[in-house]
Amino acid sequence: MPAALEVNDLRKEFAGIAAVGGVSFAVPAGEIVVLLGPSGCGKTTTLRCVAGLEHATAGSISIGGEVVSSPADGVLVPPRLRNIGMVFQSYAVWPHMTVRQNVQYPLKHRGVSRADADRRVNETLELVGLADYAERPVVTLSGGQMQRVALARSLVYRPRLLLLDEPLSNLDAKLRERLRDDLRRILKATGMTALYVTHDQAEAVVLGDRVGVMRSGKLLQMAPPNEIYNRPADLFVANFTGASNELAGTLVARNGEFGTVELGQGQRAECALLHALTPGDKVRIALRPENIALGKTDGANTFQARVLECRYQGTQTIYDIELFGARLEALELGTAARHVTGATTPVSLGRETLWAYRDGEPVRDE
Repeated sequence: MPAALEVNDLRKEFAGIAAVGGVSFAVPAGEIVVLLGPSGCGKTTTLRCVAGLEHATAGSISIGGEVVSSPADGVLVPPRLRNIGMVFQSYAVWPHMTVRQNVQYPLKHRGVSRADADRRVNETLELVGLADYAERPVVTLSGGQMQRVALARSLVYRPRLLLLDEPLSNLDAKLRERLRDDLRRILKATGMTALYVTHDQAEAVVLGDRVGVMRSGKLLQMAPPNEIYNRPADLFVANFTGASNELAGTLVARNGEFGTVELGQGQRAECALLHALTPGDKVRIALRPENIALGKTDGANTFQARVLECRYQGTQTIYDIELFGARLEALELGTAARHVTGATTPVSLGRETLWAYRDGEPVRDE
């Protein structure tokens, strides 16, 4: 039976250095939550504490209402007694076994009858698309198929919670994309509660019911993917999820959730204010390349830009443009490049896509 997960003020230190510094979140039964962030941000350490593979320094972890970790109370349930499933980056399959034997293995010591075990294995292999491969040696499979075996093995005994640590990172790009879509379908078909760790923002928004962005051991924002993508809590979240363009300016006026920002060279733009700001504040603006509409003159934020460089990529073209005295990146879909290097073109920027944050906060992790 899938169970809810609750993590409260989780802290984990290594040699006195905080890898996780007071993280709290909840995953209701049947929900998929993705922890997203750069290497070293604490996302995998958080997952390993939930699994019991790392011992938390402080805080508490509950699965299905049962406290499995609480250092202050002397509670530490071993991993084998937490009734969780785990899928790793490496396939971790038994190379001397067939697909069926790999998937059946976790049932051998769980008091499951032979008939029930056969039924569960068959159902799970059907679910992950490997029913026709049941009797094959696992070493004859492709990487994607072996990862499906690992997933089936983690699902077959019906754990309360499934933990996935970057399970697609060892696959090539096209296979990763296909398995990513299948993985969400499989997890939703089982009703499984899942905690998934990745550094890939495309993976996060496709898989997660909610996404938590982490940095330096802190959870910066936990929200549905569309909110993470369209209303990032701060400049780091915006940058990490693809808003690679930054502009500096000064807020000169505000009107509710929007304001007018002076961007230099006598140019002003209407922006969405995602921090509490007052006129006179210095701001940093984040802007996604795909939200720069080249050749358009819609709305109040219409400017002239010069094309500095063009990088044709088949189904899209990336342009480096000069705008507000800065070099920005613009992305345009289509199989033909419409603008040439050196040309001047109008650009339109929707005010809801220009996100203004208070300047002065640390932003990027290199």
